[in-house]
Amino acid sequence: MTEQTAQGPLAGVRVVELAGIGPGPFAAMLLADLGADVVRVDRPGPPPLGPAPALDLTNRNKRSVLVDLKAPGGAGTVLDLVERADLLVEGYRPGVAERLGVGPDACLARNPALVYGRMTGWGQDGPLADRAGHDIGYIATAGVLDAVGGAPGGPPGIPANLLGDYAGGSLYLAVGLLAALHHARATGTGQVVDAAIVDGAAHLTTMLWGLRAAGHWQDARGTNLLDGGAPQYGVYRTADGGYMAVGALEPQFYARFAEILGLGDDAPDPWDVPRHTELRTRIADRFATRTRAAWTALFEGTDACTAPVLTAGEAADHPHLAARGTYVRHHGVPQPAPAPRFSATPAALRRPPALPGADTAEVARDWDVPALAAGPAPRDG
Repeated sequence: MTEQTAQGPLAGVRVVELAGIGPGPFAAMLLADLGADVVRVDRPGPPPLGPAPALDLTNRNKRSVLVDLKAPGGAGTVLDLVERADLLVEGYRPGVAERLGVGPDACLARNPALVYGRMTGWGQDGPLADRAGHDIGYIATAGVLDAVGGAPGGPPGIPANLLGDYAGGSLYLAVGLLAALHHARATGTGQVVDAAIVDGAAHLTTMLWGLRAAGHWQDARGTNLLDGGAPQYGVYRTADGGYMAVGALEPQFYARFAEILGLGDDAPDPWDVPRHTELRTRIADRFATRTRAAWTALFEGTDACTAPVLTAGEAADHPHLAARGTYVRHHGVPQPAPAPRFSATPAALRRPPALPGADTAEVARDWDVPALAAGPAPRDG
């Protein structure tokens, strides 16, 4: 399937992505999964971090061109692409794109309807704006990491880089880009989207701030309803070293959970906070009597809101996810399928991860940018 006939709700939307790592590429992948024609501008040389390009799944459904922004004519070539684009994604530190000649002013001068997306950890302004950082530091500063599970008095858990980079970063950038695109198409006026991981991660906690204001959430990890403080919402070890996740909050679901687990009529009430330790111990003792597989079989198909904690490989083979095609194999590599799903304009995996520069000639033709075909110019000196 060619880019011209690509399906998905964003078919026909053109995106320029200035190569980076982490949340910027993931946001661009999301747009590409939904049908946008994403052209990634890679720099000559090996990638600075990450897997081999053929296995960097965040570059799937994209095309790649090589442009050396530090060489004569490099910025001009990117601006030629920008002139034909709807969206741009960059993840440099504040001021870097401007120094390279592809900052918002230069790009909007060439294309006033462009939506210029900026992906950073700290944002474009503020005392930390020019500091280096990573997901764990951003969510720590935003007050999010402290709320991530763990026993009272112990350290918080580390949720990979999912909460900051991808939830607080990529998804907010994608929403911002699409909202601004809607405005640009209605008015002909583009704008800059400043997507900061600290902002997005903080925004994710809005519900918790409401609970906090109402006195239902404490700044003490492992003492709240949804952070492991409640025995009926937690993770328990099984006889074989596996784990079961319990989320039996509502009375009817908890009753079914307690019945299947065999807690007994004398078990403490889950809302009797002073007896939480006693109830947690009783639940843990019951789970320790059977294997994960045995408990899974007992809870399967019930409304007890209890599920096995699966590894990524196990999740890909789960009957429900297999039936929905949540995980797929594309060009021999298992991976998550595009999400969400659309009834009239379904998304699809069209291309494997773009190899740096592999699509330069094709994009030069499709986007009518002859300067690309000449390849990167040598740097002065």
